[in-house]
Amino acid sequence: MKNIRASFGTRMGAIAASVGSAVGLGNIWRFPYQAGENGGGAYILVYLLCVVLLGIPVIMSEFIIGRSTHKNIQGALRQLSPGSKIHYFAYFCVLGAIVICSFYSVVCGWVIEYLYQAATGALAGHGSEDYGRFFADFVGSPVRCVLWTILFLCINFAVMTLGVRRGVEGVSRVMMPLLFVILIVFCANSLMLPGSHKGLDFLFSPNFKALGWEGVVDAMGQAFMSLSLGVAALVTFSSYFSDDTPLMKDAVTIASLDSLVALLAGVLIFPAVFSFGFEPTAGPKLVFEVLPAVFYQMPGGYWWAILFFLLLFFASLTSTISLSEIPITFLTEEFKMSRGLATLCCAVVVIAIATLCALSFNVLSDVTVAGMNIFSLLDFVGSNVFMLLGGLFTAIYVGWFLRKKVIKDQLAVKGRTSSLTYNYVLVCLRYVAPVAILIILYYYVTA
Repeated sequence: MKNIRASFGTRMGAIAASVGSAVGLGNIWRFPYQAGENGGGAYILVYLLCVVLLGIPVIMSEFIIGRSTHKNIQGALRQLSPGSKIHYFAYFCVLGAIVICSFYSVVCGWVIEYLYQAATGALAGHGSEDYGRFFADFVGSPVRCVLWTILFLCINFAVMTLGVRRGVEGVSRVMMPLLFVILIVFCANSLMLPGSHKGLDFLFSPNFKALGWEGVVDAMGQAFMSLSLGVAALVTFSSYFSDDTPLMKDAVTIASLDSLVALLAGVLIFPAVFSFGFEPTAGPKLVFEVLPAVFYQMPGGYWWAILFFLLLFFASLTSTISLSEIPITFLTEEFKMSRGLATLCCAVVVIAIATLCALSFNVLSDVTVAGMNIFSLLDFVGSNVFMLLGGLFTAIYVGWFLRKKVIKDQLAVKGRTSSLTYNYVLVCLRYVAPVAILIILYYYVTA
């Protein structure tokens, strides 16, 4: 009996899952502190321009590959380029997804730790200088770091065993609306704080002197990486789309909602930071060291802290779900494994690597490669090798080598292909995206 391939049940479910893939800790953690360090509104303008010229076209390249074939990345490339060896790129994507999911899950474990500490009240009652020591003590504890990382991954892979509709789509349809509700409630509260206008001025007023070349490249990298491009996550998800899905409309929707989350995170954070006199350019420690101090100076700080780390948990889980679906779909379709066995195999591998990453802050801190611990090494390789090179490959493949008829057919809406849309996608994939990705790659590798 022929197996019926899984698919998303509704268009809204498909969008929720795809937005969940894009929205992650990078939107709520990385975007605000980079905006704070690189000229506020100037950084945002460059970021939004890069979303249009880089992000949306590369989303479309993955959508075209996935939806045109309704197969995993290897099956899709094998069908689109028969007789070539290009389908081996699938192994690059699968390995990249595993690497990224592994180190990313460690940070997700930190989120659960802080959610737990907030819920038990252990984060309350400390001076602002104590939160740095709190974080250092936590990451220095191998048991706590590994415990929370494994717990997070168990939750993640438990969702994956439920399948595409009940697991991936079902969880995304619940968590993404909740994420937006929490964000909006937080923003409303932040905007009512005294002096909140200073935070909005800092975030949205363009300061091009503070931007610099480094800020421009960071904005380009954020626009690309926050959309989870390069490792075939959206190839996999779009393979579950129906044939009448308007790809360009959905790509714009996904990119817009992803950017909206990042902007709302800035509105959540900076008015509160300014209101209580904290440093807005605190960098990566903003989330785990500065914001807890901010929350507990607010009325109802106990609940705000819980809500914030619950928000981060939702963003974390929807991202790792999309990363996990890549190898699981690959194993079920290429090696004919059951979904349960494929999920178990992925879980074992990811948990093993993630455990090493969690231990790299304590018992394995002396193990370094090129001056980086295991976590930092995988972070560097995942972001700068797998995502960027994968995105470069996808853009060039669709822009230069894929048959134009395939592209036009996938861009068609009600049987018609807009020449404006076609030319926009093709020009960006052929020229803009490759140049931008090479600039980002050069900068990050040589920095």
